[in-house]
Amino acid sequence: MNTEKTKVHFTDNHLINPTNPIAVNVIGAGGTGSKLIIALLEMNHSLIELGHAGLFVRLWDDDVITNANLGRQRFAECETGLYKSVALINRANRWAGTNWKAESRKFEKDSLDRLPDNAGASIYISCVDSVKSRFEIADILGRLSNGKAYSNRPRYWLDFGNSQHIGQVLLSTIGTIKQPNSEKYETVASLPMVTEEFGELLKQSEQQDNTPSCSLAEALEKQDLYINSSLVQMGCSLLWGLFRNGLTPYRGFFHNLKDFRTHPIKVA
Repeated sequence: MNTEKTKVHFTDNHLINPTNPIAVNVIGAGGTGSKLIIALLEMNHSLIELGHAGLFVRLWDDDVITNANLGRQRFAECETGLYKSVALINRANRWAGTNWKAESRKFEKDSLDRLPDNAGASIYISCVDSVKSRFEIADILGRLSNGKAYSNRPRYWLDFGNSQHIGQVLLSTIGTIKQPNSEKYETVASLPMVTEEFGELLKQSEQQDNTPSCSLAEALEKQDLYINSSLVQMGCSLLWGLFRNGLTPYRGFFHNLKDFRTHPIKVA
């Protein structure tokens, strides 16, 4: 008889029963980030309807909208020239009555190695295409986790990444999350960061061309039309499960849109 217990991670209780909306920092407002905001609006509304305090989102991106962004990203022609973060958050707030905030700057330390203002949050979602940005985020989260604030203590990092047809979403804990005693499951308190688990692979991929695209056609040569959308829906389903179910047996997935294959990554 197989008595091996399923490994799961139980959601930090602060996310399940918060007094105030859960602070979420979204880093990157491009092909993935622009679609992610819509998914988070849906999640926020659903959580509130279920008696939860909902989400408070702060979107970080210093890029402006160009014609090359239209079509594949969630921007209209009339928004060209605006900061991506400002356009998305203004639209979200008008549509849903939220009070989310835009930061038209990068999520990075300044020249004096100081952390960015308003960097505190419980959940961080990165939608960046730079290896350097991921390691910068990891460094900032490590330093923030040593702070004394409780309500906005960093707890989770959800990282989205993709190439033209393939991508992945990985959930990490920032530090250790206290787990309840369980007779049914084997609980796992710590989920590795993407920079720890796949650090060498990330560094090897650093040679890829990340220069901005000058047209939609050029952009589609780098990232297919629906790879970002499919990652967002599945990644947000993982995050939704943390809230709705209070636990997860999975910490992410690898996704290949070209041949429609997805491989889950189990909690280990």
